[in-house]
Parts: sequence; C-alpha cells; structure tokens
Amino acid sequence: MSQLLSAPWLTRQLRQLLTQRGHAWLLQGPSGLGQYTLALDLARAWLCEKPTPAGACGQCESCHAIDVRTHADLCVLMPETVMQQRQWPLGEKAQAELDDKKRKPSREIRVDAMRDAIEFSQRTSASGRGKVVLVYPAERMNAVTANALLKTLEEPAGDVKFVLASEAAQQLLPTIRSRCLMHAMAWPQEQELAPWLAEQGMDADAAAVWLRAAGGRPEDALALGANGMDASRWSGLPKAVQRGDPAVMQGWSPAEIVLTLHKICHDMQLHHCGAAPRFFRAQDLPRPASFAALSQWGKALARATRTVEHPFNPGLMQEALLSQAKNALNSRH
Repeated sequence: MSQLLSAPWLTRQLRQLLTQRGHAWLLQGPSGLGQYTLALDLARAWLCEKPTPAGACGQCESCHAIDVRTHADLCVLMPETVMQQRQWPLGEKAQAELDDKKRKPSREIRVDAMRDAIEFSQRTSASGRGKVVLVYPAERMNAVTANALLKTLEEPAGDVKFVLASEAAQQLLPTIRSRCLMHAMAWPQEQELAPWLAEQGMDADAAAVWLRAAGGRPEDALALGANGMDASRWSGLPKAVQRGDPAVMQGWSPAEIVLTLHKICHDMQLHHCGAAPRFFRAQDLPRPASFAALSQWGKALARATRTVEHPFNPGLMQEALLSQAKNALNSRH
C-alpha cells in the first residue's frame, strides 16, 4: 500500500474524487500534501477488481500488481531520477542506456517516455478495466514532452484515464491545464497532524519542530525527520549560518541548501517586520539584519534556484551560498 494511504485528509479527498466523472485529473498544490500518494491511490481504485467508495480493496491481483510495480494497465511517467527513487522500473531502452553509462538519469520527463505512454494508451486493456497514465511531477514535462501529450489528453483512445500530480501547476502549459479537471490539494486539519506523525514513528517534540520546518506540510515534515538531522540542530541552523559554520550543512545537496536558506531569509524578513516567523521560532533567529540586504539575498537565492540542479561544482556553490548568507545575516541597518 502507498505510504500515506491512512492519512485522513487524503482518504477524504479520494472519496470525493471517486464520486466524480472525468478522464483527466490534475492534482495541484504545494509540496508535502501527498499529491503522488493521492494520484497513485486514485489509479489503484480505478483499476481495482473490487473497488469500494473509499478506494481500492488492497487485496485483489490488480492491487498486488501495483504494489510490486508490474501492473500491465498502469503507465507511470516520471523523471528517471524520481522513478529510481520511488522504485518504478524504467523502460528497457532507458535502463540499458543507464546501465551502459551512456548518460545520467534524466531530471525531466523525457519525450521518448511520453511517446511510449501515448502508444500504451492506444492499446487494449489487459484486464478489461481500462488503463491509467500517472504523471508526476507533471511540471517536469518540458514543452516538447507536454505538447506530445496534448492531443491524447484531449481525445484519448479507448478507456484510458490520466491523473497528473503537480507541486508547481503554474509551470504547466495552459493547454495542459485546460484539458484536465482541477483538484486543489486540501491541507490537513491541525489536530490530524500529530497523531498521524506519531503513527509514522515520530515523537511529539520532533513532530512540532519538523512541522514548523516544513511549513505545516506533513509529507515534507516526515521527510525532514527521516534525513538523520536532530531536531535541535534544525533550531540552531539560523545562528550557525550567521556564524558561517561550514559544517552546518555538510553533505547536503545544493537544492537542500538553497531551500533551507530561503526559509531562513523568509523568516528573517517576517521577523524584521514584527510578524511571526513560519519555519523557525523567533528565539532561533539572529538579531535583525538590514532589510535591504535580506531582500538582495532573497533575490540571489531565487536566481540560484533556477540552476541549483546543475551546479558546476557543488562544493564551491555551497561555499558561495554560505558566504552570501553570512554577509546578509550580519548586515546592519
């Protein structure tokens, strides 16, 4: 079963979606709300031999085939890096190219994979219950890949359904969005979060820290808690960055560093204006810095975000990012 199936906020949304008709859905919202999990559970219910109003039965051959990633009527479209992370098999040609080290795994959804998905959508269902194409994260389709999907999305051949899940739907082509029924991911109720995280093995004190660090997004909080960092270390990050401590983010990827620095910058700007910080407690933040310097730092981080997945030298990038952060946090009015 998928990781977040028991989350009550996802169960409610799944019930709602299963009562509605439509061959193409776009699940959209910020990261950490369970888009992928809901999309997979929706696909699972559509293909289930004995579906219920609450979703798939979880016991039939179809459910088992999805669990072991071998369902003949489910096509999953993801960047190869995400496919590997979530343990979905790659196509034979793509796997052979990676095994022969002809190229690195793609961070985008490749047009070749999309063409395979279109060919899949035109075949007869193996089970007779239709077919499903799941696309996640949908914003990782480039213009060529997205355009290849358009006609099939508008006029699908046979009994095929599409579910696209996105954490940045504004980056999708308007023509893709217009061909889908939209579903905005619902935020969980506050009283649901701590019990659910406790079920995942997270104690109450750590849950409070990681939920704040994730901006209230449960899936992101769970990921942060699983990365091996002690919760008290997170609380000490802003002042460690202000000191320019090079060990504070040792071993982090450039993307993780930029995201965390964004959170510190965001909270410092809120704190400067007298508002409550979002990702850290007020006592965790350094003394107020120059708002102009913080604004310039925020713009620089936004620029870094655009190239963070392709740094020329990750070590030099980390050094530059921490130096930039130290200067901003130690600026004066």
